[in-house]
Amino acid sequence: MLRQERVRVNGAACRLPGETVQPGDVVEVSERARRIGQLAGIDILFEDDHILVVRKPVGLLSVSTAHEKERTLSACLRAYVRAKGRRDIFVVHRLDKFASGILVFARTEAAREKLRASFRRHDVQRKYWAIVEDYVATDAGTIRSRLAEDRSLRMRSTTDVTRGKHAVTHFRVLRRLSNLTALEVTLETGRKNQIRAHLSEMGHPIVGDRAYGSTVDPLGRLGLHAFSLGFRHPMDGSPMTFSTSPPPEFAPYLPEEPKFS
Repeated sequence: MLRQERVRVNGAACRLPGETVQPGDVVEVSERARRIGQLAGIDILFEDDHILVVRKPVGLLSVSTAHEKERTLSACLRAYVRAKGRRDIFVVHRLDKFASGILVFARTEAAREKLRASFRRHDVQRKYWAIVEDYVATDAGTIRSRLAEDRSLRMRSTTDVTRGKHAVTHFRVLRRLSNLTALEVTLETGRKNQIRAHLSEMGHPIVGDRAYGSTVDPLGRLGLHAFSLGFRHPMDGSPMTFSTSPPPEFAPYLPEEPKFS
């Protein structure tokens, strides 16, 4: 039940059988995760009148583009809330199409603006698992640069302060294998393709990421998953943290029990 995230404490998935609960904590046990839409893998982790927290599957766009408007996460969620007779949903942040993990959407414009303000202040905790090429010798580190889009629409570090946007990525090693390393990555800023660009420039592209120099694809997908998202509720200010278990294809490369920091 814990592995399937059927037990939640105060809205967050509980993965540890020995987790301590306090008076006033809300413990929920469900038969199964709620899934929506025609696309498998869109799991609702939490919803109320103000926010909707979901897990995006790999291969699904977060928002509509000029070329794809229907098969997107935002379109599925919009259909879901309207079918329940409720109002629209509002995009707060995004994940790459080929990444998976946790996203929060707003149910009202007021909630959207407060959540976006939290992201601008860097008050939101965003953690990822990244499986990268080769042996990362440094146990932990921070990558800082200015990122700008080049002519091929790739994000690259630049010294041009008029073009580049400040980007900060923290990482620590979770497990080393002979030719791969599992990292926990924490975003301080949230620029487009920030993790992909920074790790590639460090000499350790994410596996399956041909656009940023990867030459191996052991997972059959981009090796990036947003496993934890923490923020304060936009209306009442209560702290909220959501986490997911690893996708099955990540499990062989992560520690048996990944530690959340």
